[in-house]
Amino acid sequence: MTAITINEPGHPTLKHGKTGVLLVNLGTPEATDARSVRRYLAEFLSDRRVVDYPRLLWLPILYGIILNVRPAKTGRNYEKIWRKESNESPLRYFTRRQAELLSERIATDDLIIEWAMRYGLPSIADKLARLKELDCDRLLIFPLYPQYSGTTTGTVEDKVSDVLKAMSWNPALDFVQPFFDDPDYINALARSVDKASADNGQPEQIILSFHGLPVRYVRQGDPYEKHCQNTAASFRLKMGYSKDFAPIAYQSIFGSEKWLEPTTEGLLIKAAEAGTKHVAVIAPGFVADCIETLEEVGIGLSEIFKAKGGEKLTLIPCLNDSTDMIDLLETLVGREIGECLAVAAQAQPTA
Repeated sequence: MTAITINEPGHPTLKHGKTGVLLVNLGTPEATDARSVRRYLAEFLSDRRVVDYPRLLWLPILYGIILNVRPAKTGRNYEKIWRKESNESPLRYFTRRQAELLSERIATDDLIIEWAMRYGLPSIADKLARLKELDCDRLLIFPLYPQYSGTTTGTVEDKVSDVLKAMSWNPALDFVQPFFDDPDYINALARSVDKASADNGQPEQIILSFHGLPVRYVRQGDPYEKHCQNTAASFRLKMGYSKDFAPIAYQSIFGSEKWLEPTTEGLLIKAAEAGTKHVAVIAPGFVADCIETLEEVGIGLSEIFKAKGGEKLTLIPCLNDSTDMIDLLETLVGREIGECLAVAAQAQPTA
């Protein structure tokens, strides 16, 4: 891969200051104790994009019940996967590594790579303040979600806008577009499956597990389900898989209303009861392993699958800090910056 430069040789009169690229993932508690987890969950579950119930109904439930019961249990689940050597969650570790490795590839004096979490630390506000201090006059925000949803990409866009407004700062602003069926992304997923199959044996079925979403959100216009289906279709086409061999499913269901189906747990139970012994699960909605992949699937759903008669659940790792992932980040960032420069060049007055 070639390095990205800001000033294109074909446009010697085009002047730019610094460009800041901000990778943003969902978020994570700072530690596994109940207080840290409670602080993180309070910010996450207070977001109207995530839970859109009327505040008079939702906030008493959140602060009166959920934040008194759930943090301790969630903290114990984090402890199972916590990276002791660096004292951070896997999501924080891999997001940080992605930014560091991308910076090694493409950063210059005029191109700065940073990373942030939508909820928790490091915050979007802190990192935008840093980019301002470094004299960036152009921002490229990269929500690390392949598929768009208002509950993920949408809330990153909202937060960035709110922070910039509060800072009275008006840099040129662009967002990396969802990459749910980008060929480089699909090819990277395919290579991760090939490697996992070589290491663990060929599974009898591969479940494509995406984070769940209430059906109501989709009916209101959220394109998330369609994006997930497009990812699955592109992946199957690349691998030559049928829908039966590589079905789509949804995990992390929360609350009592109807969510997208089928559920990952339901498909795993069905497979085990049908006599399937080895199932692999890939999570194409996550670019970094986290509590939803490592603990929920790799530990919790694996135990359920085995309890129902299955023998082996292979959790295919997310792209994480692999060369494929950094190649993908470089390609997508380079594409967006190149398009921005092309537009700016066209806007320059001719002599």
